[in-house]
Amino acid sequence: MKTVIFDLDGTLADTSGDLIEAANVCFRDMGAGDMLDPLSDAGTALRGGRAMLRLGLSRLNQDHDMDTLDRYYPVLLEAYAKDIDSRTVMYPGAMDAVETLKTRGYGVGIATNKPEGLAEELLKRLGVRDAFASMVGADTLPVRKPDPEHLFEAARRAGGDPAKTCLIGDSDTDRNTAKNANVPSVLVTFGPAGGDMAALTPEALLHDFADLPDLIDNLLG
Repeated sequence: MKTVIFDLDGTLADTSGDLIEAANVCFRDMGAGDMLDPLSDAGTALRGGRAMLRLGLSRLNQDHDMDTLDRYYPVLLEAYAKDIDSRTVMYPGAMDAVETLKTRGYGVGIATNKPEGLAEELLKRLGVRDAFASMVGADTLPVRKPDPEHLFEAARRAGGDPAKTCLIGDSDTDRNTAKNANVPSVLVTFGPAGGDMAALTPEALLHDFADLPDLIDNLLG
């Protein structure tokens, strides 16, 4: 079976608001107040918890304080787990595209660098977990994206041939994962870093989820 594997944060859903709030919980605990802005820092949020903490610490002139970063990363994860979906929304048309791909015979799954437990909980809260045949998180395997095995395992768990898959993402990590796997990638342009995606030279850019099924037919057909 041919498969289409999706990144989660910034690709299927805009999770930045809840991620920023979790990071700001940490900065409030430090006595610094809210160091990150939900709008202007959304792109950093979608690069993960450590990236957010590094950005906030840099604004406190503590760029190299790795002890504080390591101490607060579990605090951030705990805060995020407690409030994981208040501000998160699926991108328009995402699930319609997923269902269309399934009717055309593709297996669909998720490969995310979000911790597996958090990803599973978020997908369940959003009511979409059952739509995906696989879900591989940051700690599911000993490796994570951009290691190609992370993508291959998501394809295998979706019932597919790892050599016949396509990765849908929103970052250089996703682009590099697909390149390392020698499979095509599609990068979305509607996320916070959308304007930068063309420079990564993916096999295709996605401006609207309605276009994805035909685009996949062209890439994998």
